[in-house]
Amino acid sequence: MSTKDITITVNGTEKELSVEPRRLLVHAIREDLDLTGTHIGCDTGNCGACTVYKDGEAVKSCLMFAVQADGAEVTTVEGMADLPEAGMGRMDDLHPIQEGFRYMHGLQCGYCTPGMIMAGKALLEKDADPSEATIRENISGNLCRCTGYQNIVKSIQYAADVLNDREPPESPVEHPESGGETAADGGFDCGAGCGCDVTFESGTEGGEER
Repeated sequence: MSTKDITITVNGTEKELSVEPRRLLVHAIREDLDLTGTHIGCDTGNCGACTVYKDGEAVKSCLMFAVQADGAEVTTVEGMADLPEAGMGRMDDLHPIQEGFRYMHGLQCGYCTPGMIMAGKALLEKDADPSEATIRENISGNLCRCTGYQNIVKSIQYAADVLNDREPPESPVEHPESGGETAADGGFDCGAGCGCDVTFESGTEGGEER
């Protein structure tokens, strides 16, 4: 099989690759560039786990050949912490969207998280202060197998607060008094319906997860 030489700027660094014309962008990112934060889910463009940010748009990298990205600028989840917005929130080493997913418990099992974060970035680049309905519409192409969409929406709203210089809400995980409910077994019901059963040590405020 013949190959084609391409150049893609990934997370701010120019990368030269020699790929078969049939090679998908997601495989080039994961296997040739060793950036495994971009996940493969359905391989048919339905789940959005492979979403990356390409030339200002959220694209599903399992639906694009690597040669189609020749000359493009691509951001993956690994590059989020290096963007200029990183450190605007409470943590110096995270982008506000990443911080939102951490603080608002949008991570859950984590499989859809990179794609959701990149979809959230694409949205906030176009609409810095989206409504809840707009957020839900824009992540509708990304599936969460935990079905915990509520906290994913809250995570993107958290990032919008940070990017608009508003005080984001307290984390219901680290500050359970601010939101969630105590489960029957003493654990903390995060409210996502994901069954994670985050539990805190007794006598501590927002203590360590067991």
